[in-house]
Amino acid sequence: MELHGCNILGAQVSKSGAATFRAYDPASGRELDTSFHEATEGEAAKAVEMADAAYASYRVQPPERIANLLDQIASGLEGAGDELIARAHLETRLPEARLIYERARTTGQLRMFAALAREGSWVDARIDLADPARMPIPQPDLRKMLVSLGPVVVFGASNFPLAFSICGGDTASALAAGNPVVAKAHPAHPGTSEIAARIIGEAIRKTAMPPGVFSMVQGRRPELSLALVRHPATRAVGFTGSLQAGRALFDAAAARPIPIPFFAEMGSLNPVFILPGALKAHPAELAQKLAGSVTLGLGQMCTKPGQIAAIKSLELDLLVEKLAALTSSTPLGAMLYSGIAVRYRDGLLQRSRVAGVRLANPVNATEASDGATVSAAVLVSDAPTFFKDSTLSQELFGPATLVTECGSSEHLEEIARRLEGQLTVTIHATEEDLREYASLISVLREKAGRMIFGGVPTGVEVKPAMHHGGPYPATTDPRFTSVGPAAILRFARPVCYQDCPQQWLPPELKDENPRNIFRLVNGEWTRAAVRASF
Repeated sequence: MELHGCNILGAQVSKSGAATFRAYDPASGRELDTSFHEATEGEAAKAVEMADAAYASYRVQPPERIANLLDQIASGLEGAGDELIARAHLETRLPEARLIYERARTTGQLRMFAALAREGSWVDARIDLADPARMPIPQPDLRKMLVSLGPVVVFGASNFPLAFSICGGDTASALAAGNPVVAKAHPAHPGTSEIAARIIGEAIRKTAMPPGVFSMVQGRRPELSLALVRHPATRAVGFTGSLQAGRALFDAAAARPIPIPFFAEMGSLNPVFILPGALKAHPAELAQKLAGSVTLGLGQMCTKPGQIAAIKSLELDLLVEKLAALTSSTPLGAMLYSGIAVRYRDGLLQRSRVAGVRLANPVNATEASDGATVSAAVLVSDAPTFFKDSTLSQELFGPATLVTECGSSEHLEEIARRLEGQLTVTIHATEEDLREYASLISVLREKAGRMIFGGVPTGVEVKPAMHHGGPYPATTDPRFTSVGPAAILRFARPVCYQDCPQQWLPPELKDENPRNIFRLVNGEWTRAAVRASF
């Protein structure tokens, strides 16, 4: 597929603005072919307006047709073959094997949401039948279900060019719920984004959906992102990225004359607490597990363990020594783009200069002044130092972790109490540890969306029971997940019908239950038809 570098507005391509930019190979710093046109505010507005115009038609599409659309997108990603993987590799320098796995995850997500749309019970239909005989006043007939919101703006993430980008989980879940999507491509992988967007466009053509159901705009300017969030027709936003960018867009969504939901994942320290019994039993094994998790994808995972807390002991010294040796032997690699590498190196240098912090492995924090090549690092501090310097409790995106040596169990619990909201908290403990540190476990439950016992936080299963979210600032709304079928709930809202005539009810709420979905009827889940008494 020859890239055209244009914005994609429904079935049209557009390049109204004069400004262009190019992608770079992070490994060499070489500018890649193809100039991509920065979208203007006018093009952004047109994309949202087209989505708004398509909404009335798209939201009433039979679920089978929406499911077919999602299946077609999945097939298109597979049909793109090596070309898609090669371009993503060139723009991100993520290993091709990793990208092949990520594509499989992406197609799996799309087909998961297709199956969810077909089956239909996700709408959470609830029926309380009328009771005319109730005293002192009759009970009305009440029927409630989830319905779509309207145009959703999705921001592509830098670290997952497929699974959290143009064809990723936000787009799939929004489309499955009956919402048109306007995607903002991440400027670090515009070519990958264009290929994915054109695959969606072809799937829309094949399934005869309204063209405005999907658009994609390119650009690097913050003003473009703000314009998409502020557009009056935008009804919700999905975002994965930095706290700084996410908070700016979150504030813009809240400051609108009519505020809208903004679902953002904005970073997490993902602390690991190693309790004494577990540390004494397996220090070397724990170091091996943690080194692999810290350096996975050059630390560019949203669940990378950025802090390890344990009580000072000979076993902790052994773990630090082993962890430092393992990370030092990790080959140098290029991060996703030069800007993210610069922030990593600057952050590592800043932390290594804090009094009371030392580098456990021989890494020169100023090893390069430009480019995207970095190496892994293990920092060590004690608990009082951690308490004094707030930068040590902030996420450092990249292959580094901070080991915090605690003088007591009270230090461990104080660290837990001071934590901000996290995507994950990991606990390594024996049965005796869990009993002895029950109060610590209780504190940690309030800080995270996912508690991991005995493992590592990297590796997020796309399953119904997964929760990929957490208290602020990990996400803007800890009640929702961006991974798994429950992600669809972000882009829907409940509507209750009271004493509504049957012919005006959605199929999911009609007496005969034509979709044969599970419904909560008078307090019991059933697929059975009901008989209204009014």
